[in-house]
Amino acid sequence: MPQKFINSLYISFIIILISFSARSAEDLKSIGKFKDWETFNVTENDNKICFAQSIPILRAPKKFERNPSRLFITFRPSEDIKDEVSATSGYTFQKEKIVKAKTGKKTYDFFSQEEFAWILDTEEEQRFIKAMKKASRVMIIGRTEKGKQTIDHYSLMGFSKAYDTAKKNCS
Repeated sequence: MPQKFINSLYISFIIILISFSARSAEDLKSIGKFKDWETFNVTENDNKICFAQSIPILRAPKKFERNPSRLFITFRPSEDIKDEVSATSGYTFQKEKIVKAKTGKKTYDFFSQEEFAWILDTEEEQRFIKAMKKASRVMIIGRTEKGKQTIDHYSLMGFSKAYDTAKKNCS
């Protein structure tokens, strides 16, 4: 398993826990809210982490019980990681199945592990971020362990400003 993936799994898990736990304001700081996106920074073991995140504006199917979903773009300068795209859909993804992101006519593949999914190819991450800056919506399409398909629709209103703010704060 690539080292970037192992680090990503750990850091993304921490970010999710931080996002949903009642930690002090010193640990997690909101840098700004930009329409449907928000930018945060957090320091873990003296290492600054910045990320832009959003929650879906629509989740399907509606009656499927699951934890919150999030889409992230993360920067970890101490590990020379930037533009890391990750998502969680609030359940454990089906093993060995690709999670898809779709915007317009373009589709991007995410590798999943447990409740998280990442684009592992740096060039693909750059193409995806570029597409997000131009689009109005992105869909994350995944399958549960039992094969049930979910689609989370994310608005991209405010994405560019949230992304630029996260990048600037961790450069």
